[in-house]
Amino acid sequence: MVRQASKAASFAEASDDVREWAGVSISTSHLQRLSERMGQEWAEVRDQQAETYQQGKLACDYVEAPRAAAVMLDGGRVQTRAADCGAGVDSPSWQETKVACCLSLASTEQANDPQPEPPKKFLDPPQVLRLAQEVKSRGRPALGRSAPQAKCNRRRKRKHRQVRKLVRTVVATMANSDAFGWQMAAEVQRRGLDRAKRKACVCDGQRYNWTLFEMHLLPSGFIGILDFVHLVAYLHDAAHACNPGKQSVAWKQYTQWLRWAWSGQVKSLLASLRKAARAVGEPSADAADDDPRSIVATTLHYVENNRTRMNYPEYRRLGLPISSALVESTIKQINRRMKGSEKFWLNGGAEAMLQLRAAYLSDDGRANRYWSRPRPYTRAAGAGRLRPAV
Repeated sequence: MVRQASKAASFAEASDDVREWAGVSISTSHLQRLSERMGQEWAEVRDQQAETYQQGKLACDYVEAPRAAAVMLDGGRVQTRAADCGAGVDSPSWQETKVACCLSLASTEQANDPQPEPPKKFLDPPQVLRLAQEVKSRGRPALGRSAPQAKCNRRRKRKHRQVRKLVRTVVATMANSDAFGWQMAAEVQRRGLDRAKRKACVCDGQRYNWTLFEMHLLPSGFIGILDFVHLVAYLHDAAHACNPGKQSVAWKQYTQWLRWAWSGQVKSLLASLRKAARAVGEPSADAADDDPRSIVATTLHYVENNRTRMNYPEYRRLGLPISSALVESTIKQINRRMKGSEKFWLNGGAEAMLQLRAAYLSDDGRANRYWSRPRPYTRAAGAGRLRPAV
């Protein structure tokens, strides 16, 4: 019942599923209480693991370290409401969820860059526009909407991936970034990812991501890598901002910037971006986010701040990922349960549900391991609370 409550779109839908599949009638409110109780217990296990790690006493659960590993960080958002305010939604607000994917990988180190040319999807206008729109969907829309919209063929040929996921485990929380950093670091040590020969932290350019990286992962030899898809979105928008109404010129500018970025020629990319920023001028203090001057300046700062994390040919040679797509996919799977126009969580309920989702999205049997832990016996439901469905 708890598993379905963490997967269905709502507690009401989960209650219907249990009635249909198991022939058991359980109210939505009681199903919610069961889920919150188990989620809180699992959060306590996670917090104890983080505390043990800080004390230097956390043991590694894995005898053999993976050959390659990656940690990917990102955040989502959920709607919350105030507690103890009676029926209805009081003081609604958006709060951030923080998510880490801890990954063991199958890849090989090579003598040379195995893919010196950019993938075709980064050189196809409709696909690039769609990528930019997805990345920028939380803020302003991506530029270039007026470009001809050729239909994109979604069918792709299956090919052997140079970097393949083996085992994913998930850490998720509503807590602040400091607490999240210790939770993530404890999971990395528990799984022995810090002992991998080749290891990377891949995320977008948010400063707090790199603060956590420098504090918890850099000392263990992790390599910081800027997510390439986010970089593509910034370059695409800046190229169109520099050349308003000139689609062909903007596309030519974008492809040049893309090739420099893909090949690790950061100096050439920065020189061209600085030239473009001078051409459009500095944004005024009250310039809007979608002002072309703001877009170009933001892209220039983005590349300048992350220039040391853009040696993509070397990362590909080492068999390390250059995209944080796996953590973004994980957040989408979490959001299917957590996010919705009519969903307003109490903080405790949101944290509990995040633990359930993280456990069932992890590939190492964490949920089964948690269920098998010794725990004090308490009645799951009062007499007559679970009835055979009519």
